[in-house]
This record gives sequence, structure tokens and C-alpha cells, in this order.
Amino acid sequence: MQRRDAVKAIAISTVTPNLLLTPSTGITNFRKPVHASSVFASTWQNWPDVLWAGPEFWGNRLQDWQIQNGKVVCNISDVNRTLHALTCQLSEQPEAFETSVIVALQNRQVPASPLNYTGFRVGAKAIIADYSAAAVFGEGLDAGITTVGNLFIGDQQSEKQIELQTPILLQLQAIPIAGNYQIKLSALNAANQKPLAEMEVSDISPKDLEGNLALVAHFKENNDKPDVASIAFDQWHISGAKVTRQQEQTFGPVCFAQYTLHQGTLKLSAQMAPVEAIPNYKVSLQLKPEAQWETVQESKIDDMGRSAQFRQENWNYTKPVPYRIQVILPLKSGNQEFTYEGTIAQEPIDSSQLKVAVFSCNGDFGFPDNEVSLHVNKHNPDLAVFLGDQFYESTGGFGIQTSPIDKASLDYLRKWLMFGWSYREIFRHIPCACIPDDHDVYHGNVWGEGGKNAPTDQSWGYEAQDQGGYKMPPEWVNMVQRTQTGHLPDAYDSTPVKQGIGVYYTHWNYAGISFAILEDRKFKSAPKNVLPEEAQVTNGFIQNRDFDIKKHRDVEADLLGERQLSFLRDWSADWSHGIQMKAVFSQTNFCTVATLPEGSIIDSIVPKLPIPEPGQYVPGDAPTSDMDSNGWPQNGRDDALRIIRKCFALHIAGDQHLASTVHYGVDDFQDAGFAFAGPALNNIFPRRWWPPVDASHQPLAGKPQYTGNFYDGFGNRMTVHAVANPHQTHREPAIVYDRATGYGMVTFDKQARTMTIECWPRYADPKRNPQGQYEGWPITVSQQDNYSRKPAAYLDELRIEGATNPVVEVVNEQTEETVYIMRLKGNRFRPHVFEAGRYTIRITEPDTNKEKTLKGLQAVSDTKKPKVTKVRL
Repeated sequence: MQRRDAVKAIAISTVTPNLLLTPSTGITNFRKPVHASSVFASTWQNWPDVLWAGPEFWGNRLQDWQIQNGKVVCNISDVNRTLHALTCQLSEQPEAFETSVIVALQNRQVPASPLNYTGFRVGAKAIIADYSAAAVFGEGLDAGITTVGNLFIGDQQSEKQIELQTPILLQLQAIPIAGNYQIKLSALNAANQKPLAEMEVSDISPKDLEGNLALVAHFKENNDKPDVASIAFDQWHISGAKVTRQQEQTFGPVCFAQYTLHQGTLKLSAQMAPVEAIPNYKVSLQLKPEAQWETVQESKIDDMGRSAQFRQENWNYTKPVPYRIQVILPLKSGNQEFTYEGTIAQEPIDSSQLKVAVFSCNGDFGFPDNEVSLHVNKHNPDLAVFLGDQFYESTGGFGIQTSPIDKASLDYLRKWLMFGWSYREIFRHIPCACIPDDHDVYHGNVWGEGGKNAPTDQSWGYEAQDQGGYKMPPEWVNMVQRTQTGHLPDAYDSTPVKQGIGVYYTHWNYAGISFAILEDRKFKSAPKNVLPEEAQVTNGFIQNRDFDIKKHRDVEADLLGERQLSFLRDWSADWSHGIQMKAVFSQTNFCTVATLPEGSIIDSIVPKLPIPEPGQYVPGDAPTSDMDSNGWPQNGRDDALRIIRKCFALHIAGDQHLASTVHYGVDDFQDAGFAFAGPALNNIFPRRWWPPVDASHQPLAGKPQYTGNFYDGFGNRMTVHAVANPHQTHREPAIVYDRATGYGMVTFDKQARTMTIECWPRYADPKRNPQGQYEGWPITVSQQDNYSRKPAAYLDELRIEGATNPVVEVVNEQTEETVYIMRLKGNRFRPHVFEAGRYTIRITEPDTNKEKTLKGLQAVSDTKKPKVTKVRL
């Protein structure tokens, strides 16, 4: 029971109905609530049966509450199930309030126990002072009736026991007296209002009666048989001067929406509450290009993921267009309309810059994360990307439910709705890409192995996931992908993988920037299946300290898989639709920027490692070899980077919890592109980078010792430019702020051909403190820095007429391979190459079909005076 130790005194008596509720000294007089003057009254009687409690409520868990026969039912007999009223809270004012509800135990298999009870939770609060945080995590003062038949308030319990065979009207009334509160709890026969029992408690602190109000069903004695009983609640009323009402705090049935705009195609996904069972509902996408709303499309709600998908071709609006999702639900009293509004932003094609907000790894410790939305929107980003782990298995409490499939889908939906509740104000008015990672599919790590099944008959944990594949059923995995990626541009190759699991890897062209969206996990080999048995792999870590993973660089293993490599080759060569620059989005980076105390063989110790003060260098660490990162398999990593660098693309990733900017090296340091792994929004694994350094190490000029050239735990070359190591901030809650949490911001300057990377703590206000980024940022890199391999020779200098900023492709005639391809800045360029020989140059303007090919160009050393070749397209 929650907070029952707050109660100081108790009086037990018989109910006296219709007494006046007034503050007094001495005897306290109470009366039954007058429903006509309620601040709040439930309307479940107006709803058809639905697997939801309605827009004014949040249920813990979502799958445990439903409307049935005009009442809300908690359909599970387990611990700490609560249903919070979202639109009214108890204020700090020393005023009276009252609440009442009819409760009915629907079957009697539940054991009669003082530890099993139902009733109210009042003054519910969480660590984060917000009504939605309290709705998910709130603890408060419980009061109600046990399954033995005793009334209770907090730790105090009545002696009298009443029968529970018929519905009971519970009334809780509280009045301020002499600086504290007095509470009276009454039980009446719901049918005839006959008094059954009451109790009274005084000296309750006012602080205990500030916050949310909720219904509670708590069954501790039979949680090994959670389906043996259910509780029905009816006619919940809340009233009194202490109660505040905020009608705008409803949530659903349209909870949030995300969209992308790609080459004239708008795709929008509206995330719904589970109202799909209501017959004859109607979900519409409406636009308002002028004065009136116009319905442009209707959609059905997906029965598992509860999303509604919309698609509009030939989008050619040249200004922002308001949109709304309109839902009409045929309730018992007639049709009721619900709407969710946002904006389809004007594509900033003519703007010189495009600003991308970068997020990943969203634990629930800072929920509802209001400061993130507040601070991010001050940057005015043009689009947002969420690169995986939109939630964790622990999000919202209660762990995960993996079966049956209908309950598992609602369990996922509860966590996914919390994500949208936190961040919908970021992407309400701008496009957003979202890709799932391992925790989104209830894995600690995923090695998808082409979509195969990961058997869970022996264990749900390491033993299952180390075999590769997906633990959850394929239809559930597809549901996750549909809700998170259904609004992405169409997949490059939509052919499903094993078990019929779909794919979503694709490219997104927006405002002159082309983003390749990869699936890091789906095709990746499980290390336990491809490394020698002597490696003793557990959760992607080698347990045998004598096994040297660096000697197995050429192991036969997939990272992205041939399908995605083929996609990258095509994407790198495609500069149509006015593309000026390129970048890659993926779940994680292609190296391992992390250390652990030397000798560590797994990272489960990370949450327990001490967090240093600012400026302290932690000794005794060594680089890790975590095969969940894309530093492994090394050959797959190198293959991917060799393609990506050919189009001078920046890599933007998440997953690592530890923000970093590195310059990749394949054969030499800095011969590939830059990568930014953004910080976690919230995380429980505060990874760190404290590499051992000696006198020979050369950090980057003016930067900390942990920067410079390093080999990661797999022997991959990387030049570290900045790392946001966790440090003590002396802010509360420390679990949020001491773990280097925050977000990234990447600005593409299409005129200067630069990319500026910013890394912000979530608490920093960018307007009040524009210098408040993590140490080492901002970092600006040029487009050509993303393939800064040292040239060995040069070709003729090109002076191109008839095109502005044409695309130049350099092809090695001996290998017939593209060396690189990029859109020029201007019309003069001297191509460089990396080995002697003859080359072909293709100069194109893809959107006008202009093309010129120069063959047989001989590479010469830089010491020779360059020959100028004029080309007219």
C-alpha cells in the first residue's frame, strides 16, 4: 500500500448521511457529495465497450483497464493498478474536496486478505512535478476497502467488516482543520444508499493531499494468478474548492502524429488509442490550405498497432499547411468528435540551411521530458529524427508482457504512447523520422540474422538473443515497425525477410539533403554463431580474456547485409531532385567509443560505476569490444564506410548513450567520414570514454587527452573529436542529469557545404545560455571532410559551363568502380584520386538530363601544372 504511514489518528463509527461538509474544530460534519456540482464526473456509461478508459484517464497498465457495460473495469488482480484522472488535480490551497465511486468485485475467486484492496489514491506525486509523471509513477495516500471487508485510510483500518457481494459506493471527504486535514471514508450500499461503515482520520499533512487523484486496485495475495478477479468502477465524481480542472490535459483518442514529405509524397501516421472496436468510427485527415478544413482522406485503425496511415501524392503547397486528424466516435449519446492538430511545414528548399534535431535512448526517468521540448523548439529545427530505443522494457513500470499477442500489443502501445506524450510538441509542426532499435522490440541487443526466430523456450534473456533473430512474434515486430516507420518514405526494396518481417530501409530527400535510413540490426549476424566457440560470447561480449577479437577481422559475418549495401551504392550515386549534400541515419555508430575498467568482460557493471566530478580523468579503463555496436563485424563496418564515404556523407546515429563525434578511419586514420552519435534522452547505462593515454599520445590541439587517434576494442581506427562523458552536475534528479543526457542538433549549410554538429544537455536553455553545450561542441566539418583520404594524384581541372553546381563522378577505368561522386559548389573543380591510372569523369545535371563524359584522363602528381578542361553541358 502506498503512503499509509502518513495517518496519525482514527475514529470508527456508523455512517450519518446528509451531514454538512465544513471546516470546524472539534466534531467534523460530513455530507454525501452532491453530484450536480461535481468538478469532474466520469462518462463511461456513454461509451461502448472498448479496450481503453477514455481520454480523461491514464491506466497503469493500459491493457489492465477497459470500458465494459458502461463501467470501467480493472481486468487483472495484481499489484498497484491505478487509473488516474488527467484533467483535475488537488491544488495546494487549504480547501475541502470529496470524491466518490461505485466499486464492484466481479468474481469471488480472489482471496480475502487485508493486502488486497480497492478504492482511491489521493495526492499522487512523482519525482518530476507534473500531472502526467504522477499519472504513470504517482505514489500517494490510498484509501478504500479490503477484500476482507474493512475500510482503510493509509495504514489505519476499521474493525467493522462489510459484505462485498453487492456494489458499494465509496465516498472520501477531506477538510482542512488547524493546518492539517481530516479525512472521512464512507461505504454505502450503491443500490439503496444504505450506510454500511465509515471511518475518520485526522492530522494528515496538506502535502499528502496535493497532486493526482486515481482509482486503485491492489491485489498482493494472488499475483501468481492475475486473472482470478476483476473490479468494476462506476460513477466516479470529484468535487470541491481544492480541485483544479484543466480540460486540455486529455490524452487521446488521437494521441500524436508523425509525417515525412519526400519528393512530393506526404506520408502521415496518426497514433490512436485502442478504440478500433467501436463500430462505424471514422478517422479523417483534414487540411486547411485556406479558411476551411477539407477532408482529403479517410483511414482505418490498425487492429494491433492502433495507427491510422495516410498518404497524399503530388504535394505542391508552397506554404505551411495546417492539418488535423479528426476522429468521430459513435457513442451512446451520439457522435462525438475528437481532433489533433499540427502543421505540414513548408519544405525549406530555398533556405541555405537545414537544421536536424537528433534524439535516441529515451528512458522514463525524466518523463514527461517537458524541458526537452521547450529547449529543442528554441532552436527552430526543420526536422526531427529519433534513432532508436524510443522506450525501454522498464518504461512505465511493470516490465513487459509478451503474451498473449493481444495483451502484448497493448503493452507495447502503453510505452509507445508515453514516448509520444513526451515529444509530440517537437514533431507536431515539423517532419520526423523514427526508427526502432533493440529495446523497441524488447531486446537488450538484436542480431536479426535476416529476421529469423530467436527461441525463448529456455530463457528470455541472453540465451535467446545470443542465438540471433527476434524473440517476439513476427506480427508483433511488424506492428512495432508499422507504428514507428509507417510514415517513412517507401522502402527501397520492400521484400520481407524471414518470418515475413517487413523492412523499411530507404532514403528521404528533404530540402536538398538526402538521408539514407538504415536498419543496423535486421541483417546483422549474431557473434555467437560466427565466432569460434572458444570466444565464449555472452550478450555480445567475449568472456574468454585470452581470445583476441582483433585477429578475427575477416570473420564471415554480415553487418548491413548485401541488400542494404546495394541500396547504399545506388543511393550514393543518386543526386536527382536537387540534392546538395548527403547523410546517413542509423541506430548506432560504426565504432565503439566506450571504455570499462580494464579486465571487464561485460557491461552490466556500468550502472554501478562512480560518476566523476567535472575535469576528473578516470584511470584504469580500457576500450571495450561490445559487438552490439557497429564496430563489429570489422569487415562489414569497413565495407559500409567505403561506400558511404564515396558520396561525402555524414553519419548520424544513436544507441550508445555516450555522445561523440569521431572521424572514421578504414585503412588509415581519417580516410572516411565523420560520425555523430547523439546523447541519450534518458539512460540507465552511462557509458564513458576514458582511454589509457601515455606520453606518446597526441590529443587534438587544445582538446582533452581522450581526443585524438585511437583504435577501438576491435582495432578500428577512429579520431575522437569530442565526447560527452558523464559527470556530476549536482542537479536533481541525478539519475537524469548526471548521465550526460540531452540531444543533438546538426545544421547542413547548403551554400557553404558544411555540417555543424551541436550537442546539448537537456537542461540547458539555448537562448539563455548559448554557450551551454557539452565540452568540445559545436564542431563544423566540410562536405569534403567526409572523404578526407590523402590524394595520390590529380586529374585535369574542370571548368564547367551550362550548369550551376553540377554533379561530378570519378570512375577508375581499370576497376570500373566509382571513386567518389558529389555535387560541386560552383563550376570549377580539380578531381583528386588515390592511385595512378586512367579515369573517367561523368559530369551531370540529373534533373535536366544534361550529361558529359570525359574518358581516359591520366592522373598526374600535384607538382605538375594542372591542365584546364572546359566542359559545356
